[in-house]
Amino acid sequence: MAEAKKINPMVKTLLELGPVVLFFVAYLKLKDEVFQIAGTDYAGFIVVTAAFVPLMVASTLVLWRLTGVLSKMQVLTLVMIVLFGGLSVWFNDERFFKMKPTMIYVMFGSILGFGLLRGESYLRVIMEDMMPLQPEGWMILTRRICIFFFALAAVNEAIWRTQTTETWVYFKTFGLTAAMFVFFMAQSKLFTTYGDKNDEAAGDL
Repeated sequence: MAEAKKINPMVKTLLELGPVVLFFVAYLKLKDEVFQIAGTDYAGFIVVTAAFVPLMVASTLVLWRLTGVLSKMQVLTLVMIVLFGGLSVWFNDERFFKMKPTMIYVMFGSILGFGLLRGESYLRVIMEDMMPLQPEGWMILTRRICIFFFALAAVNEAIWRTQTTETWVYFKTFGLTAAMFVFFMAQSKLFTTYGDKNDEAAGDL
């Protein structure tokens, strides 16, 4: 696997989160608008989704160009965005795009769960360079994230099926991000207990 080139953290954050922020801002401005295109009426949500998909593709390609690598998670996420975003625009139905987080979390949870059944941590393969842990620590973290992903999928389904589109957009933009932050902050004891002592020792040499 190619080693990622170092880039300015601000540029990386802008490329990763910029499209999401722009989607949120554009939705707030166009949520009550209806656009007639080729004789068909499209709600503001659909129009914003149509703009978000190519923007996300472009930002991911730029990130790949600058760093030289993309994680499997980034690639799979982009594929799901293109697939479900495209279906929403094609069928003029916002439900497809709202299902996207559910499908992503179910897919990632299933992949991690399959690895656990085989006694392996697929999470370690993806994130070992970012968070050096002992093997037991990786297994514990993988089990927790697996459950967490399925929980997020269930919550997303509950939100989009029972709440307004605006509520879902706020949840998608802020709720899921906050949930991820809180989850990883809650793992601090695990990182301390199962941190790879060999890496720490090497860093002291």
